[in-house]
Amino acid sequence: MAGPETKAAVEWLASAASDPGACRWEWERHPHGIALLPAGRRWDVLVLPGELGRPTLGVLARLLGRPGPVLTGCGDSRTGFFVPPGTASHWVGTGVRRCGRGAWIAVPHPGRVAGSVRWLIRPDGSGVLTDPGLLERAMHEAVGTAAEARGGGPEGGAVRQRS
Repeated sequence: MAGPETKAAVEWLASAASDPGACRWEWERHPHGIALLPAGRRWDVLVLPGELGRPTLGVLARLLGRPGPVLTGCGDSRTGFFVPPGTASHWVGTGVRRCGRGAWIAVPHPGRVAGSVRWLIRPDGSGVLTDPGLLERAMHEAVGTAAEARGGGPEGGAVRQRS
């Protein structure tokens, strides 16, 4: 039986669909518990390559404790951060896939383990999203830390957000 947080997460995620009932039906019937949901209504998703996504999530977790929802997929080679709607249209960053209005996201049921797409940070139903400014800061710190570990200095200009 799903707890209240999972039920709230299901309702919040399904509210992004034009037909929330069909979304819930898809989660129940799809063999992997995945539904396609439109980005740009309740949230955008910024997809980072895994080698940047995981360290960025680590920095965010240290800064915030619990960032907004985060997905991983493609064998953990991609990490998707749920950010406020409209963020994708203003984001500039090398290697970052921007999913906003017009894009569709494969979203697993928040209360189950899915196949190739899974939650690293499950939504809690509150609608909390990752702040784009903090995400940018975390990305810069992750890039700098990786460069220092390789013996080089931080790489400037790797990511930035347009105002």
